[in-house]
Parts: sequence; C-alpha cells; structure tokens
Amino acid sequence: MVLELRGLTKIFGGLRAIEDVSFRVKRGSIMSIIGPNGAGKTTLFNCLTGVLPSTRGRIMFENEDITNKKPYEITARGMARTFQNIRVFGAMTVLENVMIGQHTRSSEGLFTAILGTGRFLKEEEEIRNRAFEYLEFVGIQDYSDSLAENLPYGDQKRLEIARALATEPKILLLDEPAAGMNPQETLALMGLIQKIRQLGKTVIVIEHDMKVVMGISEWIAVLDHGVKIAEGTPVEIRNNHNVIEAYLGKEEVL
Repeated sequence: MVLELRGLTKIFGGLRAIEDVSFRVKRGSIMSIIGPNGAGKTTLFNCLTGVLPSTRGRIMFENEDITNKKPYEITARGMARTFQNIRVFGAMTVLENVMIGQHTRSSEGLFTAILGTGRFLKEEEEIRNRAFEYLEFVGIQDYSDSLAENLPYGDQKRLEIARALATEPKILLLDEPAAGMNPQETLALMGLIQKIRQLGKTVIVIEHDMKVVMGISEWIAVLDHGVKIAEGTPVEIRNNHNVIEAYLGKEEVL
C-alpha cells in the first residue's frame, strides 16, 4: 500500500468536518472518494496535502508518517493535487505554468540563477522541454505560448493536471476534475486519468459525476457528514443500501 489513513479527524471549533476516517490505497490504483456536498471530501484532501493540520489521526505515505507536514514537504515526498476551483497563473503562459511544477525538482539555487551559469541554463532548458512533454501528454501543447487565462475551461483543468504531474508525484489527487465539463470533455478526462495510471501513478479522485466514478475507479470510499459509511469496489458501492439511502437516494443514480 502506498497510502494509509488511520483515524484521521479534523475539527473546526465544534464542527467535525471529518471524523475517524481510515482507509488504505493500493499503489498504482485509481480510487474515488464520493459523498454529498459538505461530506468532508475536500477537507480530507487538504489534510492529506498539508493545507490544513489534522486534529487527530495519522497519514502514512510509503510507511512514513507525513501527518501535518508542510505542503512543500509533502510535494517533495511525492504527492500533488489539483483544486476544485481552478488555480492557474493566468498572466503566465501555459508552458510557464507547467515549468513552475518542474522547478520543485530543480537542483539549482538562486545564486546560479542570478549568475546565469551554464549549468543553470542547461537545467532550465531541460525543464522547459520536460514541461512541454507534459503539455503533450494532456493534449494542450498547441497552447504552450498562450496566456493560461485565455484557455477554455476544460483545457485549464488539463493545465492544472499537467502542472501537478510536473512535480513528478507518486500520488496525484484530483479534486472534482470533471466539474463544469461537457460530455465530450468528461470522456476525454476519463481517458487521461487512465493514461496517468499507466505511468505508474496512484490517482485519488473526488468526483460527483457517477459515470466518471464508476467508469475509472477500482476502489471507492463514501463519506457522509465527515464519516466513512462505505468502502469497496464499484459493484459493491452500487449495491450498498447504506450508500443508496444516505447519499444516492435511489438505485438508478448509479
């Protein structure tokens, strides 16, 4: 297992956003976390990536305790994410956005950058080339010199994924990647997530679109009011009466 949550809890004042959540994630798998709005899904991601400190519990990444480490430490360890609300750098080019992700793996420092040494310039060219490869991977290489803010919505989502991949993560967390996409974009997204898994990455997805969830997931965890109410394969979740009653409401939703 590449990731394990042990009794993870996050309390805001008197509100328990997530409570005693535990699950394990198999290396190289695609896992989805589902639940209604306010179920605690994004809070869970925020605790995983160090954006929020957890109140109790443990997060084990490759048998190392990363609980409450800083976001940059967790990124360096090999975990990256996208956000529910797009966070591209609009005034920068598409390529520059992805290069930022690559710079987290840079071996050169500020001093060599200021001096513009040959070693720095060589690495910068390698970063640029690698960033372009990630744009090709997600299918938006033709926009490399465009400002990120001018990209269509669906392509901005792809840019965020490319930038996250550029940090060279072992685990990629996608928060509502299909939100706002049309059916064609959603289908292409599902194919992209499968391609990411084929790179050997582990992918964890928060998603409301049940067609996406059931179409790509090997394992699903269901949250309701911050509590994990079910966990299993898509078939098991589809037929779980607690899930149907507490979240989906009726069987045909799945």
